[in-house]
Amino acid sequence: MKYTIVNMVAAASLDQNLDLYSLAVGIPNIEYEPEQFPGAILKIKEPKVSMLLFKNGKVICSGANSEEQIEQGIRKANKMIHEVQKEVKIKRHIEFEIVNFVATASLDINLDLFDVAMNLDNVEYEPEQFPGAILRMDEPKLTFLLFKNGKMICAGAKKEAHLKQGLKLVEEMVKKRSKKKKALE
Repeated sequence: MKYTIVNMVAAASLDQNLDLYSLAVGIPNIEYEPEQFPGAILKIKEPKVSMLLFKNGKVICSGANSEEQIEQGIRKANKMIHEVQKEVKIKRHIEFEIVNFVATASLDINLDLFDVAMNLDNVEYEPEQFPGAILRMDEPKLTFLLFKNGKMICAGAKKEAHLKQGLKLVEEMVKKRSKKKKALE
């Protein structure tokens, strides 16, 4: 099944403490409201990613759709921080761990979401709350949003292999259910 990765979230560390207040004053595109959230939000235009920066030097990068964009975003953030806080060294290579893949895909069939919710395990469907069914999978641990038109969103994968495995399992479950339903009609 074809899918498109629409967001990757990665965690990294600059291994140095950050003064978020001085960063907020020194870098124009940082939002920092410590009474609302303990980190600063840095939006980078190219690549188009958002970085959450924390006092302990931890960094969360979101909005990327490739590892290359994550690397570029973290490197760019590191340089911007160094320009304001000279004691924060520019690291040549910053290791990061992808903590979430979000992808879209299509089953290429229309779904009866009531039927899916009634006949598959771990599916919630409350159309007055949300137009899609929520399918939670334990192995691999993923969450899928399923829509009537057969489109779906998958979140929670820590590895692309888990994403592929989950998409294949959902496709098998839903298509098997569709065949059973047609046989009963």
